[in-house]
Amino acid sequence: MTEQLYLADSTVRGFEATVERALDDRVVLDRTHFYPTGGGQPNDTGTLRFDDGETTVTDVAKKDTVYHHVDGPVPAEGATVTGEIDWDRRYAHMRYHTAQHLLSAVLLEEFDAPTVGNQLYADRARLDASHPKFSETDLADVEARLNELVDDDLPVRHYTMDREVAEAELDTERTRIDLLPSSISELRIVEVGDESDPFDRTACAGTHVAGTDEVGEVTVTGRTTQGSETERVEFTLG
Repeated sequence: MTEQLYLADSTVRGFEATVERALDDRVVLDRTHFYPTGGGQPNDTGTLRFDDGETTVTDVAKKDTVYHHVDGPVPAEGATVTGEIDWDRRYAHMRYHTAQHLLSAVLLEEFDAPTVGNQLYADRARLDASHPKFSETDLADVEARLNELVDDDLPVRHYTMDREVAEAELDTERTRIDLLPSSISELRIVEVGDESDPFDRTACAGTHVAGTDEVGEVTVTGRTTQGSETERVEFTLG
C-alpha cells in the first residue's frame, strides 16, 4: 500500500520514491505526495523524473492503492523517481478546500444547513446544503461572514483519532463521521480556529492551507435549487 505522504504534510512539492508496479499507463509508488481524486477534491498533476527520462502525471486514483496515470514513458519497476507536484493547481485546491470547510461551518451555524456534497476546482467551487432556499440577503450575509473568518487568519491543523473515540467525544453532526465507510477505523480530523474551541472540526483527508488568510477574498457567485430540500451555493476566491 502506497504511503500517502500528503496526509502528513500538504506543502511538499517534490519527493523521491521507488516504483513498486509498472503497468501500461500507470505506476504504483512506495510513497507519494500526489493527491488522488476524492472528497470533492480533484487529483494532483505533475511530473515523474527518472534515469531514462521524464513522464507527465495526468491523473491519480486511489483504489486498493494509489495509481499514478502517466502520459509518456513508464519507469521500470524498482526505479527511483523524483515526483514534482503542479503546485499552482495543488495550492488552489488547498485554498478552495479550506474555504469549503468555512462555508460548511457557516451554513450549519447560521441556517442549520448541513453539507451533503461539494466539488472543488482550481478556479471555483460548489457546495450542496440541506436547506429549502437561500435568499440574496442570506448569500450576502454568508459572504460577509466568510470574509470575516478569512481576515481573522484562523489557524488550520489536522491530527488522527481513533474512530470509536471520535464518535464518543466529537459532535458527529459537525464532523460528519457518519458519512465515512465503517471500514475506516482511524480518522484524520481537520480543525479551523482556536484549539480549545475550534470554529470547525471535520473528518477530512483533503489538503488545506495553514491559516484562513491564505484563502483570500471569497465571492459567493450564486445559488441553484437541487431538489426540494437541497441548495447549491457556488463561490470563487480572489
